[in-house]
Amino acid sequence: MNKHVFGNFDHIPEKEIAPGFLSKLIHTNSNTINFITVKAGSSIPLHRHMHEQYSFVLEGAFEMTIEGDTQVLTPGWYCLIPGHAEHGGSALTDCRLVDVFNPVREDYK
Repeated sequence: MNKHVFGNFDHIPEKEIAPGFLSKLIHTNSNTINFITVKAGSSIPLHRHMHEQYSFVLEGAFEMTIEGDTQVLTPGWYCLIPGHAEHGGSALTDCRLVDVFNPVREDYK
C-alpha cells in the first residue's frame, strides 16, 4: 500500500498565510486543502484569485463577504466562492475553518 494515503496533522508544518491565520496545508494533484485556525479580530481584505474556494466553519463565527454579499458563518455553515469572485472576511471569534481550493494553490506551497 502507498504510505502517502495516510497522514497525521502533527507532521504538517504550520504556516501563517496572513496575520492571525495559521494553516496546515495538504496539496493533492488537483486541490489544496487548508486547515486554518484564526485568531479573533483577524481579517483577510477583499481580494480575487482564479481558484474556486469552498470554506467550511468548524468552530467560531466568521464574517464572509462574497461579491458584496455578507454573511456570518458559524459551525455547520459553508460558502462556495467561484473563481475570480471578490471576497474577504473577518474572524468575529477564534475560529477553525477548512478551505478547499481548485486548482492547487501553488502560492501556498
